[in-house]
Amino acid sequence: MFDSSVFHTARRGALALVTVVLASCASIPPPSAAPETLSPEAVRADLRFAMETLERNHPDLVHSVDRSELERTRAEVERTLDHPLPRDEAWAALARLNPAFADGHVLMGPQGWREASRAHLSSGGGFFPFEVFLGPDGAPRILSALGGGSTAHAGRALTRINGQDAREVVRELMSRMHGDTPRFRAALLSQRWWLYYWKLHGTPARFEVELDGVEVVRVPASHELPAMLRAEDDFEQLYRFELLEGGDALLTLGSFSWPDKARYFAFTQDAFSRMRTAGTRRLIIDLRANGGGDDDMWKEGILRYVADRPYRAGSSYRKRSRKPGETTGQVVAGEITSLEEPRVDEPLRFKGEVWLLVGPLTYSSAVLFSNVVQDYHFGAVAGVGDAVRVRQSGGVQSVALPNTGLMLSYPRFVLDRPSGAREPVLLRPDVVLDDDPLHPHAAVDVLLSRPVGSHLP
Repeated sequence: MFDSSVFHTARRGALALVTVVLASCASIPPPSAAPETLSPEAVRADLRFAMETLERNHPDLVHSVDRSELERTRAEVERTLDHPLPRDEAWAALARLNPAFADGHVLMGPQGWREASRAHLSSGGGFFPFEVFLGPDGAPRILSALGGGSTAHAGRALTRINGQDAREVVRELMSRMHGDTPRFRAALLSQRWWLYYWKLHGTPARFEVELDGVEVVRVPASHELPAMLRAEDDFEQLYRFELLEGGDALLTLGSFSWPDKARYFAFTQDAFSRMRTAGTRRLIIDLRANGGGDDDMWKEGILRYVADRPYRAGSSYRKRSRKPGETTGQVVAGEITSLEEPRVDEPLRFKGEVWLLVGPLTYSSAVLFSNVVQDYHFGAVAGVGDAVRVRQSGGVQSVALPNTGLMLSYPRFVLDRPSGAREPVLLRPDVVLDDDPLHPHAAVDVLLSRPVGSHLP
């Protein structure tokens, strides 16, 4: 029997996904300080250290990595390390490995970037003034003012930024993004445009942006806290529940990581209680911004009210051992045999339709949840697919590179979905829906337009 608790993914700060996915570890020097210059020998030593660490600690590197592509990229990066580099330039060089890792849990990133971002604002610095999203054509478009405020420019394409072609900026940033697929990496870049633009181009006091190729506007740097940082510390933004007309309900779960779990479990219990009172027939659970967290938050928070048969969170696995009796660091392969029993006596059991709404940012434990719902027919999955793997890595570890102080993150296990199926490789919704960042409720409306009873098994 295998203890499935090892597959509980780490909290938001250790995962970064968000959630996704850049870890927040030790602090780095405030960006306002003069950048430390690193010798090429020191950066090359960290590159070797990172690659050796992955080989020694990753449970199944070929799960995501094309070794020939990784080696080609590593050699290209090493050739560029021929001159002294400030810390951010060292990150920009080593981060070119991130797309080759092709896993949202494997990355080279700046340490303590959340704290450093807040310190940058506190010291009077600013960021790119808009929240940005990448359209289907890859062009960057304005979503809102930084922090989520309104702007008259929402929806307009950025064609030049401070004199540089905006598509070239996208190519520069995408070449350093981590994540399973280009679609996932584009979604992460959209969420963190302000961060990566800062790391690569700095933060001037004013920005000159060309919109739609026809209008140039000059905008000061924003001193607002970016939307993702604002949301991830706000319970009311992460977790929302609405009773809708017609016997429907919408439950938004922005993360499976929250320090006060009692508050979260009380929130979900109240939601199912209100649905029982209202006679709700269909529940939509919005996971589009959920980058993962702890498995108990969907097991105890959702499936205790929904599951009607025993289930397991995964099937076969590979992991790096830490248990007594096993060689530390040994790769162990096995099968999860223990089952989670349904709460047949749960008075708030929900017997209506359940839909999970997913997107490119749905990741880690949120994908495990989606796998369980699909494999055991507890509901159906809708939304944007083909962005993340169903065979998920997890148990993320992080280590500081000794010379640059940059951070390397990597997983301790790789887990197959409960059915054991390896196809499809990427999360594939039962119903594919477009997702418009400017109109996030549109996908919900499409699901609500389906007659109750058209729920897929």
